[in-house]
Amino acid sequence: MRIALAGAGAFGEKHLDGLKNIDGVTVTSIVGRELDATQKVAEKYGVSHVTTDLDETLARDDVDAVILCTPTQMHAAQAIACMEAGKHVEVEIPLADSWADAQAVLAKQKETGLTCMVGHTRRFNPSHQFVHNRIKAGEFNVQQMDVQTYFFRRKNINAKGEPRSWTDHLLWHHAAHTVDLFAYQAGKIVEAHAMQGPIHPELGIAMDMSIQLKSETGAICTLSLSFNNDGPLGTFFRYIGDSATYIARYDDLVNGKEEPIDLSGVALSNNGIELQDREFISAIREGREPNSSVAKVFDCYRVLGELEQQLG
Repeated sequence: MRIALAGAGAFGEKHLDGLKNIDGVTVTSIVGRELDATQKVAEKYGVSHVTTDLDETLARDDVDAVILCTPTQMHAAQAIACMEAGKHVEVEIPLADSWADAQAVLAKQKETGLTCMVGHTRRFNPSHQFVHNRIKAGEFNVQQMDVQTYFFRRKNINAKGEPRSWTDHLLWHHAAHTVDLFAYQAGKIVEAHAMQGPIHPELGIAMDMSIQLKSETGAICTLSLSFNNDGPLGTFFRYIGDSATYIARYDDLVNGKEEPIDLSGVALSNNGIELQDREFISAIREGREPNSSVAKVFDCYRVLGELEQQLG
């Protein structure tokens, strides 16, 4: 499997680290915004071809599939371009930043029949897999999810603390993780409400947001998001169920008393990004629909589109 990576920033390197552990995978091309910085990443991972032009990479015959870690605003158009070039594509979350663009990507996937998967990493983190397995076995049912997504980003910086060329978004990016995960664990979302705080005068986005969800099973979810939080960063999920309480922090899981839960044996790796990439590559090789295919996560973007309308 010959992979091209577009977007050699902080998250792109996480994918490159994961791909190193997957048998039979070669990264043949890296696309980046700045050639010199991209060249350094390519040298670090032993990749020979570097460019700033995605079309140049898509024209190569040594690329079977593309992983997009580019700015959110580019995701939909680039995913469509990859499929039009005959390449399978894994596009990092979010699939798009509008409901119309999400619909266009799904239409192109149906037209081409190629694998198009979205990086909804929470479906792959061992912590959330453990909970999902208990739900499937009938041993646990979600009554409520309480989720906090907190960052300190009053300036436009990335996960490495470096200047970012694009503006992140609480609704279309960070809320997408929880909206999809809640539906994955508790059933289709049938009711959704949102409120947001003041718009940042320079970034032009809301820095604080509150979202409430209800699923077809009657379970509820409360999601608090902030770019203003000066404290522990990341997303913390509290599952309150009929038989247990779990707190998930990325790939780690504890019970309601903060006692660690052994996740060995849940998956081949303890790294959610690597597991996500393994699923993408396996689905292509086996000719099947992957978990977090564009079709499987599509309803998440319907909900985000409805919430955006509420927020005006």
